[in-house]
Amino acid sequence: MERFGEEEIVEPVSPTGQYLTSSSLSVYILGVLETEVPIDDSQTVPLLQNLFLPINSRFSSIMIRDKNGEKKWKKVEVKLEDHIKVPTFPTGKSSNFLYDEYLDEYMSTIAVEQLPQHRPLWELHIIKYPTSNAMGTLVFKLHHALGDGFSLMGALLSCMQRADKTSLPFTLPSSQRPQSTSNTNAVFERLPSMFSLAFRTMSEFGWSLLKSNLIEDDQTPIRSCAEDIKLRQITISDVSFSLDLIKEVKSKLGVSINDVLAGVIFFGIRLYMQQINLKSSKSQSTALVLLNTRNIEGYKSVKEMVDKSNSSAKWGNQYAFLHVPIPELSDSKYANPLEFIWETHKEMIKKKNSLATLLTGMLLDMLRKLRGHEAAARYLHTTLRNSSTTISNIIGPVEQMAVANLPIKGFYFMVAGSPESLTITIMSYMGKIRIAFGVEKDFIDKQLFKSCLENSLEMIMEAARKISA
Repeated sequence: MERFGEEEIVEPVSPTGQYLTSSSLSVYILGVLETEVPIDDSQTVPLLQNLFLPINSRFSSIMIRDKNGEKKWKKVEVKLEDHIKVPTFPTGKSSNFLYDEYLDEYMSTIAVEQLPQHRPLWELHIIKYPTSNAMGTLVFKLHHALGDGFSLMGALLSCMQRADKTSLPFTLPSSQRPQSTSNTNAVFERLPSMFSLAFRTMSEFGWSLLKSNLIEDDQTPIRSCAEDIKLRQITISDVSFSLDLIKEVKSKLGVSINDVLAGVIFFGIRLYMQQINLKSSKSQSTALVLLNTRNIEGYKSVKEMVDKSNSSAKWGNQYAFLHVPIPELSDSKYANPLEFIWETHKEMIKKKNSLATLLTGMLLDMLRKLRGHEAAARYLHTTLRNSSTTISNIIGPVEQMAVANLPIKGFYFMVAGSPESLTITIMSYMGKIRIAFGVEKDFIDKQLFKSCLENSLEMIMEAARKISA
């Protein structure tokens, strides 16, 4: 990594950004946009120049070290042609040939490739071949140090327009949060709950410490425990559900959409594990659920996110992990899979009603100050490696997106570079829920895993509809 003089400093790399570009971790985000019509890439360079690069200086900066060894962002001249990749696939056997297998192989390859450090840490891959899902595919590959899903989704929306009415803003699903009230009597009334909060916090924080340092998940059909993750290949697939179906279960059970989705995923995971190895359906397995720590509702404009005075919605990596045990698959839960949702709901409430994530963040920061970024990155790597999967979630717009009159038919994302055999992401867009999963190649059967997720929702829907209104 190049060194430079003080006069060239643009801004320091955030602590989390340094963890994600360490010798222990190098994590990327792949944003996949499926187009409704064939791609005309003649306007790609001016669009990137005029829309993408101005969003944030990080898109035109490289990461280098100052004289003290601290990583900084240094702005450079961007040669856009170096960042645009247009692959050529073998010619199909017929005019209506679909290139799904070629796209899958290409995605697997770029997911594990490291981006060159001498230019800004992003690429745009333009796949001008039809698949069963789309007429063409755009893949943005960005290093996670540039920002988290919230930041990058906000950036994407700033480049897009509504396909139906370009002058109108996008509509995003929102949730109503209860307004809190405070008075002197309420403080005394809350004393018992404050003691309960303290107990929950210490319990959850202690468990988090054990999981991050001493207790590994069992080796199972979704956790290979392979040592050298740099040689590990992944393959990516996905499954789509109607958001209305998820809402139907939500209203029947009185839980959140995220509770339903987590329950569907956990039940699907256990169904897969049972198919491969019957005993593994009761093994100890944990999911790391990523939680956006910004105290906001909906996306903010890019101008608001890059405003340094706006601490509630600032650009960057603002998230925390929740250690959520994946419920075991017993005979009773197989007969009534709704128990997966109820159990997950209780677990999420318990963890969100503690300050364990805050303490974990403080611990990581203290470790960074005392022993350096590499030590903090190793701690984060071990936390990931000791678990079985990571689940992250991004909310997309209700309306169809378009860029340069190119309608976007489908949208999902994937996180690559984690030391786990299974990574799961959730994306909502145009009334659909897209669950994507990156699996260790030649270890997890992606077709069987997809089938188990589909069976999970089907069985959960069947059970929910038996509940009287």
